[in-house]
Amino acid sequence: MKNKPIGIFDSGIGGTSIWKEVVKLIPNENTIYLADSKNAPYGEKSSEEIIALSIKNTELLISKGCKLIIVACNTATTNAIDYLRGNYSVPFIGIEPAIKPAAILSKTGAIGILATKGTLSSKLFEKTTKEYTKNITTIEQDGEGLVPLIEEGKLNSPEINKLLSTYLKPMLNFNIDHLVLGCTHYPYLIPQIKKIIGERVTIIDSGEAVAKQTKAILEKHNLLSTSTTKSHHQFYTNSETKVLSEILSDVAINFTVEKSDF
Repeated sequence: MKNKPIGIFDSGIGGTSIWKEVVKLIPNENTIYLADSKNAPYGEKSSEEIIALSIKNTELLISKGCKLIIVACNTATTNAIDYLRGNYSVPFIGIEPAIKPAAILSKTGAIGILATKGTLSSKLFEKTTKEYTKNITTIEQDGEGLVPLIEEGKLNSPEINKLLSTYLKPMLNFNIDHLVLGCTHYPYLIPQIKKIIGERVTIIDSGEAVAKQTKAILEKHNLLSTSTTKSHHQFYTNSETKVLSEILSDVAINFTVEKSDF
């Protein structure tokens, strides 16, 4: 069981930002990644639809022998993680917007949160926000339109930059000093975001924290890989492989990308 793969799923390519942090921290683990791009974005779907998609992805990863599953999607985590943990025996790692560290570290008492509608409207997000931002002003912004453009590979397009400017500039009027990226797609926009908000605002995403939590849970369950052979990473997408392959072009390890109908 120790040498079985880690399973990861997301509503497309965004979760690869989490995957990169995981393989950097625990490089001898094998992984299987599902990019459910044909159903992206999850953030505009109902909670029932998100749970159904999460079940589909989970059962496919379990059928492929995965020993642990990372729900590399903020919207799927905030809407479906409780159901998944209650109905499947494998350990699950979820992704939540990093509101707690932003609130603790804020000096101005104001933080921005850029996330999807599905995350911002979830009960888990509401609970986390209430718990950690009692004395903090939070400016929440739905990043509508960003995920589809990222899925098309338009990372530095005029459309992306226009949306980011519309969403982020009003936050600066509230004197935010931290910006929480509440979608795993958004780290790929950090260069563009920095041009708008400057260096004074600290950007926080969940990638490194998720990698550390994944390692900790594997250790807790005695599931860390003991393999001495080179790790292998399989990526499956139910859309075109081009953008996924491009987003992984900076990765100097053994992986395959395959189109699959799931």
